[in-house]
Amino acid sequence: MSEFEADGAWRGKTYDVVALGELLIDFTMNGMSGQGNPMYEANPGGAPCNVLSMLRQLGKKTAFIGKVGADSFGDLLVQAVAGQGIATQGIRRDEKIPTSLAFVHTMPDGDRSFSFYRNPGADQTLRKEEVDTSLVEDARIFHFGSLSMTGREVEEATRLAVDTAKQAGALISFDPNLRPPLWEELSLAKEKIAYGISQCHILKIADDEIAFFTGTDDIDEGASRIWGRFGTPLICATMGRAGSRAFFRGKRADCAPFLTERTIDATGAGDTFMACVLNWALERGFQEADEGELLKMLRFANAAASLVTTKKGALRSMPQKEAVMRLLRGCQEDGQDVKEKR
Repeated sequence: MSEFEADGAWRGKTYDVVALGELLIDFTMNGMSGQGNPMYEANPGGAPCNVLSMLRQLGKKTAFIGKVGADSFGDLLVQAVAGQGIATQGIRRDEKIPTSLAFVHTMPDGDRSFSFYRNPGADQTLRKEEVDTSLVEDARIFHFGSLSMTGREVEEATRLAVDTAKQAGALISFDPNLRPPLWEELSLAKEKIAYGISQCHILKIADDEIAFFTGTDDIDEGASRIWGRFGTPLICATMGRAGSRAFFRGKRADCAPFLTERTIDATGAGDTFMACVLNWALERGFQEADEGELLKMLRFANAAASLVTTKKGALRSMPQKEAVMRLLRGCQEDGQDVKEKR
């Protein structure tokens, strides 16, 4: 991949980030009924759109491309996306296939498991002729994940959007967002993730995804294997309660997490982190950075990710920039980088 140069490539672009992918309902547990039955809250979600929602909190202009059903859940999602200030003209409706649903089961430590109702879901039926390529051409950054390659039609749409973004000089970002139950074969997931990494300038990848894709639990070795195979300029590894690590053009930085006892739902933490990394690239340009700059990027992203875990859901739960800055200032006052000021 040729090195991206921001100078000139972003001039005249309307949107900071355009994303393509899944838009669905995350049903999260919200207490018990009087009859002792679990009650679930319908939270708007979907990783690519969660990223855009956080970017809106950071003052960036965004647009989403995807598909939902012509049903009440689809109505809820379109309204929620518009309510976050994300442009919705790229959203299509399917008259036959329903909106995708996910039931999120939260563990005591805030981690999650998922049960999906998506075989197929409307997001998988997006066709390449339905992609608003003018949105992609008008973006500084194009973002996508692997779940938009879990069906033939939506994969064709995704590849068209990626090719369009490359031709338009956009920076491309990718998050594997591996969900094993959604793949017929995990070997296919690995193949599609390889395609995504081969196309991107910015990769956000979780520690378990590094192990799955590279065959090693060692974060440094896994990142080295990815860089050696694809030459990805910026690799950001998220490691849950172990924090995060960034590798950028020969530089490396580590950042401890901002742990809080108020964590109730980790949904959207990785998407929040991803948005902050993209915001960093937008505000400074995708040029050389030293370890200090990378650490600053990671600290902001870790702090924002910590805050989103204190609320249920993701799309409507993204923290405002000032809330992130307050957390960072509080930790600086305490001389602590890893503990939330209470």
